[in-house]
Amino acid sequence: MAAAARRRDRRQTDRRHRPMNDDLTAPIEAWAGELLSKLAAPNRRALLLKIARELRKRQSARIAAQKNPDGSAYDPRKRKRGRRKAGARASVGRIKRQAMFAKLRTAKWLKVEVTDGGLAVGFEGRVAQIAAVHQEGQRAPVDPHGPTYRYPRRVLLGFTDADHAFIRDMLVEHINS
Repeated sequence: MAAAARRRDRRQTDRRHRPMNDDLTAPIEAWAGELLSKLAAPNRRALLLKIARELRKRQSARIAAQKNPDGSAYDPRKRKRGRRKAGARASVGRIKRQAMFAKLRTAKWLKVEVTDGGLAVGFEGRVAQIAAVHQEGQRAPVDPHGPTYRYPRRVLLGFTDADHAFIRDMLVEHINS
């Protein structure tokens, strides 16, 4: 009975929406908030835009390298089961060998938003739903009316130690200049 309750709790936890990387942004917000509040609004927005664009480049490069923020590699795609078809469709596997999220990492989908209160780098709309499934390792349908599959956790957006250092250096450089 206890095992069934644990499985049920785990499923309910998976269904809840959790903000991506809330625990990672808290230390940055604590000390950067005071520094940014001392800047004039146009200077603050310009600095935040510069930081956001560079963070988007870094996230995009990390996604292209198929790496999680901790440096580990993404789980590979699942092998397709079944027998191989003969003829023109026999050359399968090219897509499976290519890097995942090739289009998601482009500026068209990986958006930057800057306000007076802060910055955001992320996805919008349907792309955000797809990214969240991989980010959190959720269960989702493979095709619109097809079977569901629990996707492995592949952290698309997150801060590395180098990102923390970059933000700190940019703030210090801007205030010193």
